Amino acid sequence: MLTEERHRIILDLLKEKDAIKIQEIVDVTNASESTIRRDLTQLEQEKFLKRIHGGAARLQGKLKELSVSEKSSKSFHEKQSIGQYAASLVEEGDCIFLDAGTTTLSLIDHLPQMDIVVVTNGLTHVDTLIQKGFKTYMIGGYVKPVTRAMVGSGAVESLQQYRFDKAFMGANGVHAQYGFTTPDPEEAQVKRMAIELSREAMFLTDDSKFGEIAFSKIVDLDKAMIITNALDGEHDTAMLKQTTIKVVTP
Repeated sequence: MLTEERHRIILDLLKEKDAIKIQEIVDVTNASESTIRRDLTQLEQEKFLKRIHGGAARLQGKLKELSVSEKSSKSFHEKQSIGQYAASLVEEGDCIFLDAGTTTLSLIDHLPQMDIVVVTNGLTHVDTLIQKGFKTYMIGGYVKPVTRAMVGSGAVESLQQYRFDKAFMGANGVHAQYGFTTPDPEEAQVKRMAIELSREAMFLTDDSKFGEIAFSKIVDLDKAMIITNALDGEHDTAMLKQTTIKVVTP
C-alpha cells in the first residue's frame, strides 16, 4: 500500500472518531507498527493530527470552544489532581490571579483557609471563593457566555490596577512551536496581561491540550510553568526544553 493511501485511511479513521490506536491502523492497512509510527509522525508534523500514547487524535478546530458544562465533565480526576498541586503553591499573604476555566476552578476546592487575595475574571469562581471566605476581586468587562469569563477592553483596563504574586492560567492549546493558545483574541489579551502583571505564572492544563493549536496566541512556553497530569510524545520532549513542567498523578 502506498504512503498516500495509508495517510488517507488514517485521516478517514480520525473523521469517524476522535482518537485511534496504532493497532487499529495496522489491522486496516496491514502495514507494520514501525511504518504506522512513521506515518503518524509525518502527519503530526504536517498538522493533520496529534500523537497520543499508543495512537493519534484529531486536532480541534482553531475556533472550537466547549462550554463550561461540557468542560466540567472532561478529565475530571486529572483536573482535580492538577488543582490540588497548584493550590499547594499558594502561600500565606499571596495576591493571586485565577483565570476563568474548569481546571483553575478545581484549584479553589483545595485551597486551605489562609490570608490571601484573589482576583479573577471567572464568573463561575466567585461564589466558591466567597463561600470559602477569601477576599475576592472580580474584574470588569464583557461576560463571554461560553466560558463565563470577563473579557474585552474593560477587563484589560480593570486588570491593570493589580499586581500578583502568582497567576494560575488556563489554555486550549499547548504547543512547542506556537506556545499557549486560546480561541478568542479578547480572552487571550486578558490572559497575557495577567501573566505580565504576575511574578510567577502557571498554566493548569491536562495532557489533552498538548499538541493543540487554537486561534489566538497567549504567550510563548518560556513565559510560564506547566502543571499537568501526564507527558508523552515528541512534542512533550520539545516542550520540556522550553519551560518547567510539573507532572502530577491523578
